[in-house]
Amino acid sequence: MAHIHVPRPWSRRTGALPPVLDESAWLRRRELVKALGLGGLAAAGIPLLGCSAAADEQGERESGGREGGAARASAQYGRGRWRPDYEAAGGDALYPAPRAQAYGAGLVLNPEGDAATKNNFYEFLPGRAGEVYRHVGRFEPRPWRVEVAGAVEEERSVDIDEIARIAPLEERVYRFRCVERWSMVVPWTGIPMKAFVAWCRPKPAAKYLRFVSFLRPDQAPGQKSAAHYPWPYYEGLRMDEATNELAMIVTGIFGHALPVQHGAPIRVIVPWKYGYKSAKSFVRVEFTERQPPTFWNDFAPKEYGFLSNVEPDVPHPRWSQAQEVDITTGERRPTLPYNGYGAQVGGLYAG
Repeated sequence: MAHIHVPRPWSRRTGALPPVLDESAWLRRRELVKALGLGGLAAAGIPLLGCSAAADEQGERESGGREGGAARASAQYGRGRWRPDYEAAGGDALYPAPRAQAYGAGLVLNPEGDAATKNNFYEFLPGRAGEVYRHVGRFEPRPWRVEVAGAVEEERSVDIDEIARIAPLEERVYRFRCVERWSMVVPWTGIPMKAFVAWCRPKPAAKYLRFVSFLRPDQAPGQKSAAHYPWPYYEGLRMDEATNELAMIVTGIFGHALPVQHGAPIRVIVPWKYGYKSAKSFVRVEFTERQPPTFWNDFAPKEYGFLSNVEPDVPHPRWSQAQEVDITTGERRPTLPYNGYGAQVGGLYAG
């Protein structure tokens, strides 16, 4: 397919940026794209790690009518789909949280249906992006506790409701970039990871964080069918990365709790890195003195490094990272260094 670039508001080639557009406005654009016959681009048989792919509306479902946070979310985002049945961390009344205007200027939200109906979550659907939501029916996101361990003043097990109240919940609109070149823009709800780290009271010797996800093969069919993977999933960050202003502990998306396919009930978001660095559904956080091993680096060390920053000039061994593809429109556009967050994180890697 020939490369056609159409400048958009988020492109570095444009000037002033408009405010964030919510889903209802984005849907109108999507329908225009459909009318013009500009379809999405399909992945060429390559498995996707921790990202979403384009989808139609067929798989979407309507959630039941709810009051309070549900009504506010419906008014804000235009539709009431994909709200989970379980109570959000901290309580449903806290959602949607106030949006932090310092993040997301000029970005346009992808429709929630596109972000929710085709995902990568190997614990449920290994080997490819697909309709993960069809395979999560047995998963129980409540109750949920997280162990805090390693080089901390006190090791403990805490409920996610306690974590969600460490700092005021806020919503941030971030770019999300998959290592397989797919991209989207979504509104995450959570707390700054910096606040979480301080609350955990790490010892001075702690230099890294290691996140470990659940191991429930009776609830996650992929952990049975793909036993060759080193379950449970595990990831890691340097301390300076974890305490950067952009890093988040996330408990919601689109104004409500995380659906299972997004990493319910609690996950990590580090938007300047490829998606697989943002550990989903974690049950343990360890503070370590040495760099911890990571899932994909252990499984395919020649393809996935520890840092895994979004760098357009550093190709994956099997494909270029110079461009990305929007999950809704299929539009190709240049990949931004550090996924567009170089001003906030570039100094972490200088020298």
